[in-house]
Amino acid sequence: MTANGTRQVAWVFDLNKCIGCQTCSVACKVLWTRDEGEKHEWWCSVNTMPGQGTPKDWEAMGGGVDAATGKAKGGHQPTKGEFGGGWDFNYYEVFYGGTAGKAHLEPQAPRENRWAMNWDEDQGAGEWPNSYFYYLPRICNHCTNPTCLQACPTGALSKRDDGLVLRDEDVCMGDRFCMEACPYKKIYFNYERHVSQHCIGCFPRIEAGVAPACVRQCPGRAVFVGYLDDESSAVYKLVKSWKIALPLHAEAGTGPNVFYVPPLSPYRLKDDFSIDYETPRIPPEYLESQFGPEVHTALATLRSEMAKVREGGSSEMLKTLIAYKWQELLGPFTTDPASLTPAAS
Repeated sequence: MTANGTRQVAWVFDLNKCIGCQTCSVACKVLWTRDEGEKHEWWCSVNTMPGQGTPKDWEAMGGGVDAATGKAKGGHQPTKGEFGGGWDFNYYEVFYGGTAGKAHLEPQAPRENRWAMNWDEDQGAGEWPNSYFYYLPRICNHCTNPTCLQACPTGALSKRDDGLVLRDEDVCMGDRFCMEACPYKKIYFNYERHVSQHCIGCFPRIEAGVAPACVRQCPGRAVFVGYLDDESSAVYKLVKSWKIALPLHAEAGTGPNVFYVPPLSPYRLKDDFSIDYETPRIPPEYLESQFGPEVHTALATLRSEMAKVREGGSSEMLKTLIAYKWQELLGPFTTDPASLTPAAS
């Protein structure tokens, strides 16, 4: 806890355990973005990397903090087409149109320039037998220095004492400067209601002591949540003590509070299919472009701990990452949502 009594909720995604099943994405979708104008909004999304992700080519859209002035830096404002999806489908034609199986289900949108949240799933990079990819879950980073808040001309955005960055949709005028300033492009625009929207960190669940949906529903036990100052928490140990969980594109200067255990890479195969123990399949420079130079130390630490266990030793770090008990992922938010009584409307 800081001197002024504020804390910071933080997430850690273990990319070595994420299987790209999209359960977190769907858990978020059915909970928060099923209303008018929200078809294209995926506050939690999982993309295959290397890839263009969502919105398409978001890593090249700019935003963040201007290093010279310390102020929010404008970038590209993603279009609805760049987010993609949210299409209408020909359900009636397929199921009731009497086409005798000749019609198949497809989006009723132009084929040219189609895009969607998970459009380039499992494409990755490299060539057989050394192709590679990994999955990258993304939510709002609830940044320590949120440029979205700084760029908002109406004061609709605020950072709470628990570190979550929230929006008052009654105050938002739909100017979308927040979309331009966010370097992670995880802010959407609701064209029906003319307001911007983003991940709210499941704050009603947090307030009730329940872990966010993306954490609680993960079948791979790949997501941790907790307070960044809680020295007993898995989040603190992974980020602060062992330094194996790193922020994404920290160079943007916003102080993101979503961290990632970087993916370990299999080794490349030589032309004769023997193993090249000197060359990882995922180029180290690619990982460095996402997680900074610290990624090399983080991966070396992981490999060192794995070697220690193979030699008969024990590793608290690996036990934490394995999460033998799923409740260990939830930090202080261990309340069973089924035990809560819905408030009267």
